[in-house]
Amino acid sequence: MHEDKEEHVPNNFLGINEVSMEEAQVLVLPIPLEATVSYGKGTAKGPEGIITASQQVEFYDHELGYEVNEEVKIKTLPYIDFPEQNAEKAQAIISDTIKDLTDKFILSLGGEHSITPALVSEYKKKYPDLSILYFDAHTDMREEYRDTRWSHACAARRCQDDHGIKNIVWVGTRNTSLGEQQYINKDQVNYGNTYDLKKILSQLSDNVYLSFDVDVFDVSTMPATGTPEPGGISWYQAMEIFEAVTREKNVVGADIAECSPIQTPGFHGYDFLVAKLAFKLIGYKFRK
Repeated sequence: MHEDKEEHVPNNFLGINEVSMEEAQVLVLPIPLEATVSYGKGTAKGPEGIITASQQVEFYDHELGYEVNEEVKIKTLPYIDFPEQNAEKAQAIISDTIKDLTDKFILSLGGEHSITPALVSEYKKKYPDLSILYFDAHTDMREEYRDTRWSHACAARRCQDDHGIKNIVWVGTRNTSLGEQQYINKDQVNYGNTYDLKKILSQLSDNVYLSFDVDVFDVSTMPATGTPEPGGISWYQAMEIFEAVTREKNVVGADIAECSPIQTPGFHGYDFLVAKLAFKLIGYKFRK
């Protein structure tokens, strides 16, 4: 926790003083979408849980040697308001929210993983060579799941087919269906907790969008998610990849999805894990 925190803490990411849209380098966008969850529920509460937990993150990053909020201007945007929890209708709302903001690094906090296609679609307009580094226990390449093309289980497929992102590199995958295999570049799927970092970097284009489903972590590390899987990557593996990809590539935007806070009192550690994940990604992206 912060030693010098004032009694009144702004209710934003990290609990820091507000900055203007013009000076902001990072826009944190809360997207409380929960429309197609297929097992555990709670993603609508994810952004609030993450933002609340982030106010306990220490500003100083020992790797970087400075307080990140002093070197990077971070602004938290208003929560997106969805008139109804409908993943297809949400696409237009999300796209319209960010369409004039893609000159900034937008870090979106979900919400279910169906938020990603809309976010990617706007960055693709600015960066035609855009590739996706897709952290997920699942490949999310179904054409349809439970009677909708806009399910969280179809997010990567919508990015590929609807928005023309042919170059997707998966990390931490442990669960995929037979029907998805014909649409996947199998050479770009890294299973379990194994990967070749140099190979991943060689497969990505210069401009990269980073999408992070928290179920990429082993379930013992991150149980607060709707579709947990055993055997994923560790915290330090995620940090290794974050450090390398932000150093070698232009990471233009990112989302962190599928955090479902555990409502039992005292179980804040998993929300904090995701908040620290977001903090570290910002730090690596803008390191001096």
